[in-house]
Amino acid sequence: MKAGRSFVLIVLGLVVAGAVLAWTMLGSASIARETPFTIPAGASVGTVAAKLEAEGLISSASGFTLHARIFGSDAPIQAGEFLLKPEMSQGDILAAFQSGDVIRRFVTVPEGMPSILVWERLMAEPLLTGEVAVPPEGSILPDTYAFERGQSRASLVEQMQTAMDKAVAEEWAKRAPGIAVSTMRDALILASVVEKETGKPDERRMVAGLYSNRVRTGMKLQADPTIIYPITKGKPLGRRIKQSEIAAVNGYNTYTIVGLPEGPITNPGRASIAAVMNPEKTAALFMVADGTGGHWFADTLAEHNANVAKWYAIRRDRGEM
Repeated sequence: MKAGRSFVLIVLGLVVAGAVLAWTMLGSASIARETPFTIPAGASVGTVAAKLEAEGLISSASGFTLHARIFGSDAPIQAGEFLLKPEMSQGDILAAFQSGDVIRRFVTVPEGMPSILVWERLMAEPLLTGEVAVPPEGSILPDTYAFERGQSRASLVEQMQTAMDKAVAEEWAKRAPGIAVSTMRDALILASVVEKETGKPDERRMVAGLYSNRVRTGMKLQADPTIIYPITKGKPLGRRIKQSEIAAVNGYNTYTIVGLPEGPITNPGRASIAAVMNPEKTAALFMVADGTGGHWFADTLAEHNANVAKWYAIRRDRGEM
């Protein structure tokens, strides 16, 4: 009996010793709080393990490397920035590195943001890299885009431009027959005017219908944002438009030229693009602000003049005139 007990104790001792030896050889994770960890492109398991140990996130670089050899999959570790959490074991860390579960950050381009402001937003993001020129107006699709630490600004701009090309092509394929524009480029230009003329989503198709009527009949668009664009390149004017600016002749001012401006005046969202491709069927040719952020629409000049009188009355009540 005693010999049997001694044998069991010896076996248990060997098991415990083996576990201690394995723990010592393999080491352990020691993550005190959520910690970003960056793996550069081309880094080996050994290099990553040494970096983890140097940053105090594991107890042993050699142990982590051994753990990877014994328990890791055949998948390579991925470059990028990873979020390591206190509850993660060495196996969890390795799995995250092999799956490419990187931290995703986001930059948002709102509908109607001009390219100069998109450029400023990208240049102000410290986790992006590299220089980039101001993108051509109308080439960026407003949306929210994910990026990784160290990603180039040029690659993000390319992603935004590819998204715009795709969106315009998709909406063009669904366009209504007989719309006022004959090319995707002209549709994009008109959509940029619609985007700047109304902040109300439920008005977009109506505004698109009105401007489509003006294009068809050869009327001047007379869109105020087209006066402002060549002055500020899309930034807010910050004051009233001057009479000299209304009378200025250039490729954008639709008070002095017939037809569309020579290029987009902002980056229109998908909804404005879709509105131009499928505008409201209307006889409206005129619109004026209604005091709520929207517009009154009119088919005739007489109706329009009456709406203008109402708008002036609102402005007088507000002390603006």
